[in-house]
Amino acid sequence: MRAVLDANVLFPTILREILTDLAGAGLFVPLWSPRILAEWRHAAARLGPDQDAVAGVEIALLRDRFPGAEMPDDGTRAIDLHFPDPADRHVAETALAGDATLIVTANLRDFPRTLMAGLGLRAIHPDAFLLDLSRIDPGTVRAVVTKACDKAAAMGGDMTMAEMLKRSRLPRLAKALRG
Repeated sequence: MRAVLDANVLFPTILREILTDLAGAGLFVPLWSPRILAEWRHAAARLGPDQDAVAGVEIALLRDRFPGAEMPDDGTRAIDLHFPDPADRHVAETALAGDATLIVTANLRDFPRTLMAGLGLRAIHPDAFLLDLSRIDPGTVRAVVTKACDKAAAMGGDMTMAEMLKRSRLPRLAKALRG
């Protein structure tokens, strides 16, 4: 399965690490575009020059880790369609260029179901996406989430796995992993 990771799921560090580690484990093929990565970097830069530099390094590492993930976003298949936010058209173009079926995004309202279906795409919230991956391979998802939690704890984030997932806007995954 091929899925575009929107900037809003790449910027939160914990969510990005969970998603990319699951991609690294072979559960899906991640895709993005230069513009998606630039949006991530721009969001980080608003937190200060240090965060801009950190994002630049993380983007370089991601490009190295997934050399085939970067797709063009300048196609014309979605150009005449009316997106709620026309600035998000490039995300759909990235998905189409990469033969993806999914766009993983926290902004579902910007990708209406009927519009996406007409393109052969589906926008999915990261919580639902990760829950689907957990149904496919629960052991790998649990191991990746545990690793992210351990890393957060080592960096001073004193929280349980369930708390970390809820703070990452993944309450359904938290509930599934608790059971």
